[in-house]
Amino acid sequence: MRGIKTGKTDIRHKVFTEIARMAYEGGDFRKTLEDLPYRIFPGEIGTYRDSIFLERAVVGERLRLAMGMPLRRFSEYSQLSDGITKSVAVEKYYEPPLINVIKFACNQCPDNVVEVTNVCQGCFEHPCMSVCPKGATQFAQGRMTIDPEKCIRCGRCIKECKFSAIVRLERPCRKACGMNAISSDDYGRAKIDQDKCTSCGQCLVACPFGAIAEKSQIFQTIMAISGDIPVFAALAPSYVGQFPDVSPEKIRPVFRKLGFTNAFEVAIGADLCTLQEANDFLKEVPGKHSFMVTSCCPSWCDMVEKMFPEFKNNISVALTPMTLMARVIKDRFPNSVVVFVGPCNAKKLEACRLDVRHDVDFVLTFEEVLGMMEAKGITKEVIDAMPDEEMGGGSENGRNFAYSGGVANAVVEAIKRIDPTREIKIAHADGLDECHKMLMMAKAGKFNGYLLEGMACPGGCVAGAGTLRDPADAKRQVEKNSREAGFRCSVDTAYKKYLPLVENRKYTRKRQA
Repeated sequence: MRGIKTGKTDIRHKVFTEIARMAYEGGDFRKTLEDLPYRIFPGEIGTYRDSIFLERAVVGERLRLAMGMPLRRFSEYSQLSDGITKSVAVEKYYEPPLINVIKFACNQCPDNVVEVTNVCQGCFEHPCMSVCPKGATQFAQGRMTIDPEKCIRCGRCIKECKFSAIVRLERPCRKACGMNAISSDDYGRAKIDQDKCTSCGQCLVACPFGAIAEKSQIFQTIMAISGDIPVFAALAPSYVGQFPDVSPEKIRPVFRKLGFTNAFEVAIGADLCTLQEANDFLKEVPGKHSFMVTSCCPSWCDMVEKMFPEFKNNISVALTPMTLMARVIKDRFPNSVVVFVGPCNAKKLEACRLDVRHDVDFVLTFEEVLGMMEAKGITKEVIDAMPDEEMGGGSENGRNFAYSGGVANAVVEAIKRIDPTREIKIAHADGLDECHKMLMMAKAGKFNGYLLEGMACPGGCVAGAGTLRDPADAKRQVEKNSREAGFRCSVDTAYKKYLPLVENRKYTRKRQA
């Protein structure tokens, strides 16, 4: 749960902090990595699990993933630091899979099981028995029971119970997955079908046992910062309010303290993306395509390509705000390194694509950057002593890309400015389950002439797997910051002069013939 400190978020924070500290301090990385599980979990008694040995084994695998290394095979002997030499390299792309299940941390959660809880009052009406089509409910010893062999999990007994004493148990990670990519292995542990997975990361947010974790580039980013090449941070529009005690006016000083040369808001790239999508829509819909799909969310686009391949060419060819901002930075500062900082795990895989990897060098989440801040000792007192510095450039509409509906609304306003006579209809969905429903309606011809905006995370980017705040609170922070932008419509951006430059770069998205 974002915005609440739990055992899982505490462990994640410690892992990112210790990997960042190791990168900043240098030394014998192999020895330090071997020592870290004992530093994170000292003593002889487990903090969150019954066994201190299991606790250290799990956090050891988390440390490997945070270094960008794969999970170990526990059927054969290996050291925690095996493979570290390869990960120390500054230029290291993610090796799939990005999202991983640490098998021995999985609780083997029951999935789609209907059970009677001890809330059952043993009433003599027994409506649960009356409605069960298979006779699976039985009354014995003063309470109701359910025969799992007969139960077809229709849920009628759940609906009829006056005391809400009957519940359906679902594996949290599977329930959170809108791609139906999670099932159980032979031992009842979670298993991810990587062919279906879009790397949105909602499963790792949902897992209450911390058994699902993602790979990171936090170590490689700090190695780049320690070099001679300037490193720039490109901050997603949802950055506002994510870091404790860091106002938008303090963002640039904080990132310089972390070692970055400077920081820019990706809302600038969002404005350029708006212009590209608006022009693409005007050119393609309805003449060439019955509707157009926004291109900003990589998990949403991945879903379209995997589940509705017939709509692949309906995806806008507009580059994402991340890529556009990276191209602007590299046009202004050649031979630099660009690090995208945002809420999204799927952006990590987007940055590995051939047409993007030349622009975006590394991707970090807000959660990973918070670990860097602690490793560098950036406390409230340090932040308060920093000078204020304007963090601007993006429009109100560009900043609103951070939440559901923001992209579509920005494109609508741009089209109204470009062609006031053109009518544009929009529909938007957030969460891959809802996105799937929207695409099914599109397939049935319900959205002809529409712009369809999809976001994989419920609520939009403010609810990405790498966020730190409660999504509803994060949205309020973004809206407040958006209202303080210097202008409203993306059409008025001063950065549109860069569009011819970034569009003529060698690697650019194109529709298939």
